[in-house]
Amino acid sequence: MTLDARSSGALRGAAAARLVYRKPDVLVDRATHYCPGCGHGVIHRLLAEVLTDLDLPAHTIAVAPVGCAVFIYDYLDVDFVEAPHGRAPAVATGIRRLRPEAFVLTYQGDGDLAAIGTAEIVHAAARGERITAIFVNNGIYGMTGGQMAPTTLLGQRTTSSPSGRDAGLMGYPIRITEMLAQLPGVTYAARGSVADAGSIGRLKAMIARACRVQIEGGGFAIVEVLSNCPVGWGMTPQESLEHLKGPVVEAYPLGVIVDRSAPSTARPAAAAPTKPEA
Repeated sequence: MTLDARSSGALRGAAAARLVYRKPDVLVDRATHYCPGCGHGVIHRLLAEVLTDLDLPAHTIAVAPVGCAVFIYDYLDVDFVEAPHGRAPAVATGIRRLRPEAFVLTYQGDGDLAAIGTAEIVHAAARGERITAIFVNNGIYGMTGGQMAPTTLLGQRTTSSPSGRDAGLMGYPIRITEMLAQLPGVTYAARGSVADAGSIGRLKAMIARACRVQIEGGGFAIVEVLSNCPVGWGMTPQESLEHLKGPVVEAYPLGVIVDRSAPSTARPAAAAPTKPEA
């Protein structure tokens, strides 16, 4: 075989090759500052892929509040507004009013959305605001030193619950996505995880659906992402992923909670326990 023939065959093979993965242009090429094993980087990549797939980067205005979540503006090349702690839905509402043509996104942690920002997220959902919220639940205040969050599991030790979270003293973990899903203004609510490859693939589909809801003119959409915080949990990255697949998923079941544009795909929210009759 001549050199020309070999070269021609190589070119034909290259032309027939299937592209498996390409880094989205919207994902900024820089070293991460997050702790080793942190799940935020995986979520950033999924958001970058979904926004690119839906041709949204040029139309996106995202809101990032205080907490580890705020640094997303270093990694996604879209317009960002930084909000005060917990106020991302309020800021996003203002953006929606002024820029009705924009794609509006919030990216919030559990200490932000489920604690100081509870009023803002509840009322944005109740109004059916046409925004998409990505809610990263790692069960802890990561940036400020590992304190207990509203989502911290019972018995989990943190710097502010060193003996473990006690229900009688500190209350129960809040399933805030199920709470929001009961509001008629919420078109889509789902919970995914970054625990393994299969979960990540399903999570990407949830994020894409939540984005399409807004594009199609639906109401409020939220995707809760169960993520890990190895440093805050006092675990290795691998231990934290195993913990995520076990106790965390048991407390926060995965799946679509409500999809009012396709109700047959939703699972009912957990019913509140009833008191026995006297």
